[in-house]
Amino acid sequence: MNADRRSRAHTLLEVLIAMVVGLLVLAAVGALYHAQRVAHGRAEDAFAMRDAATTALMLIGQQIQMAGFRSLDDDDALPLPPLFGCSAARVRGDGAQVRCEAAREASDAVVVRYVGDGVSTWPTIGDQVSDCLGQGIGAPGERPLVENHFDAHVSPSTGEPELYCEGSGRPGTPQPVVSGIDQLRVRYLRRGTVRFADAAAIGADGWRDIVAVHLCVRARGEPMRAPTRHVDCDGRVAVSDDGRARLTLHRIVALRNSSIALADRVVGGVRDGEAFR
Repeated sequence: MNADRRSRAHTLLEVLIAMVVGLLVLAAVGALYHAQRVAHGRAEDAFAMRDAATTALMLIGQQIQMAGFRSLDDDDALPLPPLFGCSAARVRGDGAQVRCEAAREASDAVVVRYVGDGVSTWPTIGDQVSDCLGQGIGAPGERPLVENHFDAHVSPSTGEPELYCEGSGRPGTPQPVVSGIDQLRVRYLRRGTVRFADAAAIGADGWRDIVAVHLCVRARGEPMRAPTRHVDCDGRVAVSDDGRARLTLHRIVALRNSSIALADRVVGGVRDGEAFR
């Protein structure tokens, strides 16, 4: 009988040890799964931010490359400067009546102008020149002045930051083009200078002297429930107290259609950089 009791005791001890080992294995598997899930989420978030920032730079950069364009058989100069910008403000009005209006968002705004035709824009179904949103401008076959406004602000409907474009097809009606962009910085290089300056430093008579533009956009990721550090478009290290990661991308674009840029032989180069933490 004593032998049977000892045997049963050993069996119970072995069962307890097996249960503990099994629990440890399950805990290790769970921790590994959680770590892989977190890593996958961060990688997916980083890809989404990079995609949003790259798309925003491409859209604005393409428009800036067109700034000042007019057909070779068009002898008339642009009635307005190819570019206009606002520092930490939004653009209001259009044409010669554009002005800067202070905004809560610390983002810049830029206006791009060029003469539209079948080469500089995609024609609409009705053979009209189109703006940044594909909206028709003017009468079919005409060559109207295209004016596109870009800025980044929070959507009043979703509460999410987005890059907006307002085209001259429907003035006063901006539409979101890229989601997740919460900061836009635009700096300008004037003829005869070596440093980029923000819009506030460009006088009213200086917009025709712009030969290149430095763009910076910051994309916001999904909530990660932990403070994250990043470098913003002003070069400052910031901590995101909302638990969202941030990604900044930069691009320099030359004004290809500016007679000043051509005279100075500024090559339309692109420099991409990033700061992600």
